[in-house]
Amino acid sequence: MSMHNPVASPKARVFMAGYLESLALVERLHRLLLDVIKDEFERLGILDINSVQALLLFNIGENEVTAGELKTRGYYQGSNVSYNLKKLVEMGYMHHQRCEIDRRSVRVRLTEKGRHVRNSVAELFERHAVGLEEKGILGHDGIDTINHSLHRMERYWSDQIRYIY
Repeated sequence: MSMHNPVASPKARVFMAGYLESLALVERLHRLLLDVIKDEFERLGILDINSVQALLLFNIGENEVTAGELKTRGYYQGSNVSYNLKKLVEMGYMHHQRCEIDRRSVRVRLTEKGRHVRNSVAELFERHAVGLEEKGILGHDGIDTINHSLHRMERYWSDQIRYIY
């Protein structure tokens, strides 16, 4: 145990409690987002795809990408993205094609069926955005503040990974 405890002062303990609450909220919000997508898809009768796969289709959008590109963008873990892309191709939500330059790499893009799912998620998010604003839950300033803070935290964590190793 270190002789110097950086969380010893009352002010530091309060900040630490807030930080831990933020971490827990980020985790809960992600799980809730997946549940909201799952509920929407059950309502729409789209039962062969899970929420992680639907979110993957949403994030790919109209792009043609490789699994590696999705990983380097920081959206997904390695084996998780490869497994889900393989499943989405098998279920007809995505086309895949070997790269001409690097034959080991596979490029994927949405099929018409995949675009339908992507549009369903986009419509869900649009309804959420309108609802949040109309009900006064979150306005432009609030969303800007949240995004600014989360981007700063993302940069801080990225720097920690870069400089630790």
